[in-house]
Amino acid sequence: MAKKKTTKQTTKKVAEETAEKVAKKATKKAVKKATKKKAVKRKKKASDPTRYRLIWGVYSSSMREEARFDYDRREDADKKAEQLKAKGKKIYWVQPIKEPIVPGEDDEDE
Repeated sequence: MAKKKTTKQTTKKVAEETAEKVAKKATKKAVKKATKKKAVKRKKKASDPTRYRLIWGVYSSSMREEARFDYDRREDADKKAEQLKAKGKKIYWVQPIKEPIVPGEDDEDE
């Protein structure tokens, strides 16, 4: 026949089991706290779209800008390119240029 455990033995065993459970829970909580949460990526404020103005540039064969003209003065830009071609042997051409319009900067024409 099996020997009955005394109450001291059972209470001691129960106390050890509960201590183990508490220790396991504490380690789980410590592990959860140790893992850092991912940083929340914040969306940048949508900026206003950049506005551009188109101008005509007269360029040489060495990609040097020789002159600039407003968009509505394309004929003048072509004339300037022809004048430069007549002077020498280099090739000159007219090409559009996009310039950003910066708010707050005063225009040169005004």
